[in-house]
Amino acid sequence: MTKSRKKVYMAAGYHTVSMGTGRKEFHPKKARPGLEEYIREAGQGTLKQIGGGANVDEGVIGNFMAARFNKQGNLAALIPSVDPDLRWKPCTRVEGACGSGGLALTTAAKSVLAGTADIVLVIGVEVQNTVKAVYGADILAGAGWYRGERKNGHAYFFPSVFSDRAGAYFEKYGREKTRRAFARWYRQAVENARLCETAQEYHNAVQDLESLALAEPNPRSFVDYLNVFDCSKVSDAAAAIAVLSAKGLERAGIEKEDAVEVVGWGQVEADLTIPPEDPTRLETTARAAAMALRASRVKLGEIGTVECHDCFTISGLLSVESIGFAKQGEGADFILDGNASRGGAVPFNTSGGLIGWGHPTGGTGVRQAVTVWQQLTGKAANWQVPIPSSRPYGLSVNMGGNDKTVTAVVYRRGE
Repeated sequence: MTKSRKKVYMAAGYHTVSMGTGRKEFHPKKARPGLEEYIREAGQGTLKQIGGGANVDEGVIGNFMAARFNKQGNLAALIPSVDPDLRWKPCTRVEGACGSGGLALTTAAKSVLAGTADIVLVIGVEVQNTVKAVYGADILAGAGWYRGERKNGHAYFFPSVFSDRAGAYFEKYGREKTRRAFARWYRQAVENARLCETAQEYHNAVQDLESLALAEPNPRSFVDYLNVFDCSKVSDAAAAIAVLSAKGLERAGIEKEDAVEVVGWGQVEADLTIPPEDPTRLETTARAAAMALRASRVKLGEIGTVECHDCFTISGLLSVESIGFAKQGEGADFILDGNASRGGAVPFNTSGGLIGWGHPTGGTGVRQAVTVWQQLTGKAANWQVPIPSSRPYGLSVNMGGNDKTVTAVVYRRGE
């Protein structure tokens, strides 16, 4: 993105409960909301804050694999089911694996910048608890190069891919401290999730989270270098937010201080068919974050909170380094020193992130934007962190696949 003269805002965020194992109300054999119900709840939650569907010019929905998890395609045509006033309006579905939500945000922002819309309703959704975990792992393998990698890949494909990254990191920078950093990341994720009522780990009552997370990986039942606590859980959820122009804010009756301004973004694609040159670095994440910071003319030292894509603890650590908060090999120190905690220099994933809040793959990027909006506007309730005047910006980084599709967005409170 280049610097634009036209301002783009986000406001009126909403997210459903992140449903899956860990939630007291979840039971695999009991009826649960389906794709349509999640889309309607999230969409209506946002519409109530912007004056209803009549105020919306366009709709965008981000989703990864509804065609396989739910046997449902044509998701753009589910947007009008949110509200009768959305019928006959242009709607679009976008897909970029686990980065689909981030693509939905930038697609909406481009409509505002192009002048084709002043208010765009953005929804991100995934309902994954429809199949057994091992079958779900095969579906999610479509975020990688399925034809070239899946045949010889592990049954738990993406846990194995990021396990291999962890193994490479252990070999290069040491195992013991890195494992402790993974355990600390898990602890912080769950502790943050316990403050957010919609989080998947909200009900987690384990006292010694770090000891639990230090359980040795068991390659015979899972993967080589990660345990199950290093992984985000299968999640059903949706999130929605409005992307608006200044005119759209006025039309929706939203004050600028109740919105966040999108001051810059970066969206980068790597070649899906080429393995990472250095498995100890998220190169595409680094490029997208650098692009977003360049476009916004914001320095890392001005970022007050970050939502990173911690689908695994190793990706949380690598995100810290790739965004630039720590040098390569020093991410564990950054985490263990408490810098990413709620009271640290740069609080990461304040509602729990993908490990704590949940990872409804196609919806995660939108949920991240909602979380940043809540924090920067003081609407985060029990899980609010201080946003100092010296660090007034927020950053979200949404990754699809093995660091292949990445969208990074820089935000600040509207003024």
